Amino acid sequence: MLPSKKPTTLKSRPPIVTVMGHIDHGKSTLLDYIRKANVVLGEVGGITQRLTAYEAVHKNEKGEEKKITFLDTPGHEAFSKMRKSSAVAADIAILIVSAEDGVKAQTLEAWKAIDNSGIPFIVAINKIDRPNADIEKTKMSLTENSIFIEGMGGNIPFVPISSKTGEGVPELLEMVLLLAEMEDLKGDTARRAEGVVLESHMDSKRGVTATLVIKDGVLKKGMYVTSKGDISPVRNIENFLGKNIDRADAGMPISITGWSGLPQSGAGFNSFETRKDAEKWVEEFREASRETAKIGKQIREKKEGILVVPVLIKAEAIGAIDAILHEIKKVKVENVEVKILATGGGTITESDVKTVSSDSDGIILGFGVGTDASARSSAERFSVTIVTFDIIYKLTEWLAEELEKRRPRQEVEVAEGKAKVIRIFSVEKNSQVLGGRVTEGVISLGDNVKIMRRDFEIGRGKVIELQQQKLKSKQVTVDLEFGAKIECKHEISQGDVLEAFVVIKK
Repeated sequence: MLPSKKPTTLKSRPPIVTVMGHIDHGKSTLLDYIRKANVVLGEVGGITQRLTAYEAVHKNEKGEEKKITFLDTPGHEAFSKMRKSSAVAADIAILIVSAEDGVKAQTLEAWKAIDNSGIPFIVAINKIDRPNADIEKTKMSLTENSIFIEGMGGNIPFVPISSKTGEGVPELLEMVLLLAEMEDLKGDTARRAEGVVLESHMDSKRGVTATLVIKDGVLKKGMYVTSKGDISPVRNIENFLGKNIDRADAGMPISITGWSGLPQSGAGFNSFETRKDAEKWVEEFREASRETAKIGKQIREKKEGILVVPVLIKAEAIGAIDAILHEIKKVKVENVEVKILATGGGTITESDVKTVSSDSDGIILGFGVGTDASARSSAERFSVTIVTFDIIYKLTEWLAEELEKRRPRQEVEVAEGKAKVIRIFSVEKNSQVLGGRVTEGVISLGDNVKIMRRDFEIGRGKVIELQQQKLKSKQVTVDLEFGAKIECKHEISQGDVLEAFVVIKK
């Protein structure tokens, strides 16, 4: 008799997709087209979309109906912060580019937000129905801006579309589902829901309402949700059409009303079975926030130019911590100090991440320990660095290299030479041509210069042309005469002294 298969609680979930790009390149038109063409029949006509997200259904090549969740996020550059939050909430991004205009500043801003989030993306070349559309020119524009699509030296998929006529949109959705399949997106039906807050607002009749997207787990009526220091009972769950539902699964956008405060867009949320557990989580978060606020105050009080890096250490055995602390004291990096926030034994947990989450420079070092899934998820949301090691000297080597990368650099002026101005040949709006003699050191092409008159600095400029004996020169040494063009806004006179210097970072 064959053994029965164990039931799995992991189920495929819909991909969560954000569309980003220039404000005039058709993002809203694409979302509207997909909403009208792909939301379940009978629902769109009768019920208005309630949330800044919706679920679409696409029938794939096999005839199977697959759900896709789209986030309707702002497209203007003024909403850059929210847009970056949506990239964190999303699994896949669509970067939309006009076939008429090519890459614009907001296109690059959107691409950088996607690139920083680390999620896969598709380029949608839109407006191919327009008379001035030029797909090949648009491809070249992408390449020139280091966005390397397939067939142009890269592996980023692209799909030509018209969000007005719908041409290419089914192929775009097919590509989204293909990427989702490659990412193997799963939701655990045995877990409590967790995900990201998309937005929140105060409703004069209903109280504080927040739109959430579930990344994993299940949310049911009667549970409680928390986000940072805010909490809400789950009395009602509304889907994107405003319908009350009893249960929400991974990949779904939902609305929850009754929050104690306004949750932040882009912040993570967790859920709990009881109010007691939810309140305990919120209090732990607030306590950690108070502690990190104290640390932040201490850091701000440090003298200028010194970076204080908070570090939390977890080890498999408490005895190892003393050895690690001893070795860390030997790590010396100029203008950087290490502040040990806490130490402890066992696995790196979400609570550890909370302890350092308010400081972007925070590091969690693990020695011979693992990191649980919730800690990894929180670390991604709060940009906390977690690294683990099995050899102490490898830990300290990594820390020394990391501190050196973060070390604040100071700009220092290094004197190169001096020259006396002998004559002035011509004066233009922002430059002067003059003759001089080097009295100390050297004068080099590209040097910055201080313009000194009777030992007082009257302005600064830059050597943009340099000649010696009417021949172009890169450098003139002591006691030699030269001709130079100085870029400056201050009038130089015969008898002034030019003090050449270069600026270096130390």
